Amino acid sequence: MNGSIIRYILGQVLKIEGAFMAIPIITAVCYGEFEGFYYVAVSAVCLILGILMTLKKPKSNTFYLKEGCITTSLCWIFLSFFGCLPFIFSGEIPSFTDAVFETVSGFTTTGASILSNVEALSHCSLLWRSFTHWIGGMGVLVFLLAIVPLNGGSHINLMRAESPGPVVGKLVPKLRHTARILYIIYLILTVIQFILLVAGKMPVFDALSTTFGTAGTGGFGIKTDSIGGYSPYIQWVVTVFMLLFGVNFNAYYFILYRHFKKAFSMEEVRAYFIIVVTAVGIIMVDVVNRFSSFWEALRHSAFQVASIITTTGYTTTDFNAWSQTSRLIIVMLMFVGACAGSTGGGIKVSRFVVVVKTVFKELGSYIHPKSIRKIKFDGKPVEHDVVRSINVYFITFIIIFGISIFLVSLEGKDLVTSFTAVSATINNIGPGLEGVGPTGNFGGLSNLSKWVLIFDMLAGRLELFPLLLLFHPAAWRDMFSRKRQ
Repeated sequence: MNGSIIRYILGQVLKIEGAFMAIPIITAVCYGEFEGFYYVAVSAVCLILGILMTLKKPKSNTFYLKEGCITTSLCWIFLSFFGCLPFIFSGEIPSFTDAVFETVSGFTTTGASILSNVEALSHCSLLWRSFTHWIGGMGVLVFLLAIVPLNGGSHINLMRAESPGPVVGKLVPKLRHTARILYIIYLILTVIQFILLVAGKMPVFDALSTTFGTAGTGGFGIKTDSIGGYSPYIQWVVTVFMLLFGVNFNAYYFILYRHFKKAFSMEEVRAYFIIVVTAVGIIMVDVVNRFSSFWEALRHSAFQVASIITTTGYTTTDFNAWSQTSRLIIVMLMFVGACAGSTGGGIKVSRFVVVVKTVFKELGSYIHPKSIRKIKFDGKPVEHDVVRSINVYFITFIIIFGISIFLVSLEGKDLVTSFTAVSATINNIGPGLEGVGPTGNFGGLSNLSKWVLIFDMLAGRLELFPLLLLFHPAAWRDMFSRKRQ
């Protein structure tokens, strides 16, 4: 294993995190908040450590998928550890476990919070919480690939380990240009949403925080009622952009370069919007009597469906009080998630499309045993390795999900709370139902449950296997054996 490249990339990531902390530092200066001092201190530590770790460049820049997975997992752990330190030092979240939970929830774009009164935080900490969503949405390593000149042709392994979805490819021949294109699209959508929110008379600080949370599909609110206290116009803007950030970014690339036929023929995107429209229609009919008008029911239904399927987690109403039918649809959407190649979490629409096609192919083989049929996706045959990896992903997901529910249930919470707490974290959603619903939080859970859910948030964001590889003895045995040689 190439330990030197892992150390070098970790150092680069620490330098990026130190630089990003300029955002809360500037915010603290603007609002005259002493808490900004702690961000200055942690930023300095990140920069110093990062510089020391990158002084010696690696002899070889070549690394394989194993190194890519381990590097990605360690980077997210480093980000979360150093990112939580200002909360602890300032006393705003004094518990180490709670601070780690909140920060991991931010970077993984989960949005599950342990805070009962979020408005008690300083402005700089509120903005840092939301900004962690924006950093984690597209991925810090994609950002690293976009700005730092890393030579060698194996860096696709970094993007494969961090990017959501079953398959990751290049939009253009050079990976660095692909990363830049993704971030340019990400930035353009972010700026447009911010402008539209400010145009709707949303305060600049609120608009910036909400935009960061929407772009990263994270959902940390800066108000106790999330987005519920804002105007219908603002709620519609957030709804639209949650859906837009849940679309595969390849579609925007095709639109940007006027390949409209390719953009609108993407099978996953079509399935994504069909699911959204169907879910909104069913829920709206089910809850229309709870609201004063048809349009209000449509707004809340569309908002919550967009928020859950894109795994953003913002709320405008207490959907925990809806009927069992609507709540069941909400839980189902938690698992479906957004498109691959988006900032959303969940299992991903593309995996479900391939699985459904696999089932129909299997049924067809029973009717015509000698027939040979290929599963096609976007008009192209799906390789057997991709189908196998999707099947393995589902099996691994179920195993982790089951073990997590068992561990969380040990503290005696009701089944719905335990089930949706795990569902909301492993799928990077945010709120669940009952005790961890829109009007509750995760603060009442035991430390054991919180650490289980921290693992689930990281595993869900990194598509399970990069994090699991950290616990495989062979991955480390190779590194230490090389050091001894």
